Amino acid sequence: MAPDFWNNAELAQQVQKDHGQLQDIINDWENRWREIEDIELLLEMAAEEEDAESLTEVAERLQEINGEIAVAEVERMFSGEHDASNAIISIHAGAGGTEAQDWVDILMRMYLRWGEDKGFKSDILDYLPGDEAGVKSVTIMFKGRNAYGYLRSELGIHRLVRISPFDSSGRRHTSFASVMVMPELDDSVNVSIDEKDLRVDTYRASGAGGQHINKTDSAIRITHLPTGIVVQCQNERSQHRNKDMAMKMLAARLYEAEKQRQAAEQEGLSGDKKDIAWGSQIRSYVLQPYRMIKDHRTDHEVGNVDAVLDGNLDPFIKAYLLWKK
Repeated sequence: MAPDFWNNAELAQQVQKDHGQLQDIINDWENRWREIEDIELLLEMAAEEEDAESLTEVAERLQEINGEIAVAEVERMFSGEHDASNAIISIHAGAGGTEAQDWVDILMRMYLRWGEDKGFKSDILDYLPGDEAGVKSVTIMFKGRNAYGYLRSELGIHRLVRISPFDSSGRRHTSFASVMVMPELDDSVNVSIDEKDLRVDTYRASGAGGQHINKTDSAIRITHLPTGIVVQCQNERSQHRNKDMAMKMLAARLYEAEKQRQAAEQEGLSGDKKDIAWGSQIRSYVLQPYRMIKDHRTDHEVGNVDAVLDGNLDPFIKAYLLWKK
């Protein structure tokens, strides 16, 4: 209500955005509180009348609100600068050839299913199919409140152990994939990029897509020459829009790279870059000789591997957030 509030339009918009996010948290809390009061009243009436059907309804509604409160407990741990932002996630095949490319395909499906369950909108920005099967690399944008806050737990190397469906001898194989997670930066974050440092290439889009796929050279690949970082986008219909999105991805990559460099210097770990291979994984997904998924940072384990690969990542995300705290 300050009379000079709109004098700085950029700051005012950021305040409005922050206010909206905080208001959503308050509204969610008040709605849950009212729901609990309604449930208590229904429980009293059901107990007095010995109404078994109403008691069953109370139990079902309590289970639903329990799940909502569990989500709220996770979200209150989102204190990072960009936790509320949309997230850009890139998955790349590592050691393991066709096996690793199939592993990228499995991870892509896992994250898309997780995002769908969370109510996030997902867009595949770039997709490079494997030579024989699977996917060499894929980049996905998840849009929704706290998308980055959730997905930053997935940054690192993911290891799969299973009997290979591509091995006629039925031997056990180990595959690796790297997952990179970045926030979509808003206008309040300024990442300086000199056009002279960029090499921009156009190419014909590949993979699933709209009517323009494989008909025009609308896909964009941008190489940042000083760092060697490469980003590409092919999901938009026009070359101009693909370039805009690729520049957003590049800004996010440069921002994350600088943050990691500063953190590494503080911890005395500068230059300790891990390969997408043995000994550097954050999580192992073992399907043979036993079935277990284990996060090596938090020691959280889950035996129901099918549920996790179908998108039930929340137990790992919650364990990671508690571990970081």
